[in-house]
Amino acid sequence: MSSVPTHVHETVDDHLAAIEHEHDIAVALAVARGSHAWGAASPDSDYDVGFVFAPTDLRRYAHLEGPPETLVDDRGEFEYQGWDVRTFARLLADSNDGALDLLRSPIRYRRAYDPADLAAYVERAYNPIDLYHAWRGIATSNYRKYVSHHLVSTDDELFPILESGDGAYTVETDDGTMTVPADDDRFSETQTKPTVKRNLTICRAAMSAYYLKATGERGAHDLPALEFETFLCEQAPASFDADRIDRARELLERKRAGEGATEIGDAVGRDFAHPPKAIDPATHARDGPDTDRLDDFIDELVAAVR
Repeated sequence: MSSVPTHVHETVDDHLAAIEHEHDIAVALAVARGSHAWGAASPDSDYDVGFVFAPTDLRRYAHLEGPPETLVDDRGEFEYQGWDVRTFARLLADSNDGALDLLRSPIRYRRAYDPADLAAYVERAYNPIDLYHAWRGIATSNYRKYVSHHLVSTDDELFPILESGDGAYTVETDDGTMTVPADDDRFSETQTKPTVKRNLTICRAAMSAYYLKATGERGAHDLPALEFETFLCEQAPASFDADRIDRARELLERKRAGEGATEIGDAVGRDFAHPPKAIDPATHARDGPDTDRLDDFIDELVAAVR
């Protein structure tokens, strides 16, 4: 189970109190995000904190400016990202992966509101096809940005290089491929840094997408465990071969050992990093969380900090 030292809880509590004072808000729920939440933190990992807040004066929702929908606060090794209750509810209604992960985080820094019932409801009611595409997007975009060798156009668009030689490149586009002459001054060749951390992010997102799709096709969309080690031990063997699981576990162990910034090339594989773009809506789509039900939960969340 993921954990952080007592002094971290104390520091986060002090920071949250300062943020509440500076922005005239009340924090109902604050949890660990990122590597600490899913069990990949190393001794030198920073602390990412996600929180849900309501304005101290609810009349601000009727004002022309209104309260902030999001808050971001960087305090050295502690980085905070907050959503106001309305934004948080909209994200849950859209089966947003970040909002769902906030509810499922095993590390709680502030819990004026107990999210257990809301988490249980959203885990039952989420729309699998939305979550699938969120994870697919994380895998493909991170692979394209951080791992694949690519050309960069003068307007900063990335084109992964599939082949090079004979004075030209064959590159990937959103619609297929295209050929770019090597002397085309609108493009320059670059190489990103395919680190352990980037490969692990891609691997985890791709495995989550494939697993959700596979379990849905077997009749029940099984939500992957947030803690990656738990997923690899208890759920992944039903959908992945031992080699894929071993490669994922090696990345996790290296990240935990402090090797997150080590460059290792492509440890995931181009094909695996690109789950299918289209999946069957008849199998994988459902209505998602009911807005009236979410409103009831939000009422309880606001009441917890009034």
